[in-house]
Amino acid sequence: MTIRMTVAGARVDTAGRLPVENPATGAVIAEAPDCTLAQLDEAVAAAAAAQPRWTALTEDERRAHLVECGKRLGAAGDEVARLLSAEQGKPVRDALGEVGLSAAWFGHTAELSLSAEQLVRDSSADITLTREPYGVVAAIAPSNFPIILAMCKVAPALLAGNTVVLKPSPQTPLSTLRVGEVLQECLPPGVLNVVSGADALGEALTTHPGIRLISFTGSVGTGRGIARHAAGRFTPVVLELGGNDPAIVLPDADVDALAPALFGAALANSGQFCAAVKRVYVPEEKRERLAGLLADLARRAVVGDGADPATEYGPLISRAQRDRVASLVDAAVKAGARVVTGGVVPEGPGHFYPPTVVTDLPAGTALEVEEQFGPVIPVLGYADVDEAVARANATEFGLGASLWGDERQARALAGRLDCGTVWINTHGDLRHNVPFGGTKSSGVGVEYGHLGLLAYTRPKVLNVADPRE
Repeated sequence: MTIRMTVAGARVDTAGRLPVENPATGAVIAEAPDCTLAQLDEAVAAAAAAQPRWTALTEDERRAHLVECGKRLGAAGDEVARLLSAEQGKPVRDALGEVGLSAAWFGHTAELSLSAEQLVRDSSADITLTREPYGVVAAIAPSNFPIILAMCKVAPALLAGNTVVLKPSPQTPLSTLRVGEVLQECLPPGVLNVVSGADALGEALTTHPGIRLISFTGSVGTGRGIARHAAGRFTPVVLELGGNDPAIVLPDADVDALAPALFGAALANSGQFCAAVKRVYVPEEKRERLAGLLADLARRAVVGDGADPATEYGPLISRAQRDRVASLVDAAVKAGARVVTGGVVPEGPGHFYPPTVVTDLPAGTALEVEEQFGPVIPVLGYADVDEAVARANATEFGLGASLWGDERQARALAGRLDCGTVWINTHGDLRHNVPFGGTKSSGVGVEYGHLGLLAYTRPKVLNVADPRE
């Protein structure tokens, strides 16, 4: 099967090719189109040309298109999921779940509304606030959840009356390109354009003069670069830039009972999840017990090719990412940390790293303060809760955090955590109707729910003087 880009409703190929690996084997499994700058211009022009007609539709008409998109994507779910598993590495069942969630996202978004708001209505004036589309939106999605993190941009952008140029990660373009082909069956030409290419294409897209809003999920470094480029034209941005989420186990907590939930929250998608638990703070007297429980779970975890039904956790997305995770663990050991289990790169093909538990980290170790984005759980002891909160906040990140134990104490501490979401006795619970975003280097703005929809609009005021005046 040949998968192409989608521009102005047509399938488009190009001479340049982008190799795509299966991270479970390291072998190239396909080649994706490498979009030229001229083709990017065509995609932005197609979106700009389609936007007035798309905006002129009623909100109910756009909702109907979104509902149909969800149905079409759901019907193509098995095909898209197998492409996703092959290029990203996650188990097929997880890929099926991601595509199913993405299909449902269109329906959830279609239930939202952009009703006008009456601000003033008295003898002096009739003033109304409406929400207007920006125009052409650049949507850039990462490799860890490429389909859902693309569709949670596309769906609200379209409902608001924008058109979209979508660029997937160069590591996972195949499944997104196929989604672009599928959705052309239920959208007017030019409303959704999907192009693929290397990192240079992303820079060209975000600096393109025809782009009116940029929505990006990815690394802090790339997000900073986008923000700098966007500042030149005052282009608005929505940036979700990852996190280094802490989990604080409170003194009263039963570590035996909560260890499985912590492990699952840390190892989701082999740790390649912005809202995964990246470090665990626990009372010093319970540290060894919790580290041992997590290590037992790590040893029993089944790591392998996502195509194998027995696999629970797949490889990391690339050799470079695997090597970065390994280097952070090795550096922690050199600084005095102790690996309880894992910590050794396995022999053989693929970009695998074993579920790893590390403890005895000196405060401020890179494994504590940086986002490793891999299957590693640092377990850090604390003397009192104040110390745990201070260390939880002592990074550049501020996406999420969780507190485990007595709900009353957790609620009292939640306001002291400097982040966008605080979970209590759970972690990483993301929902279509709950806004999600971070602070500090974790990003700008929010996605999901009504507030996420508003991010794809600009306010416009209509002020009508009372005719009797």
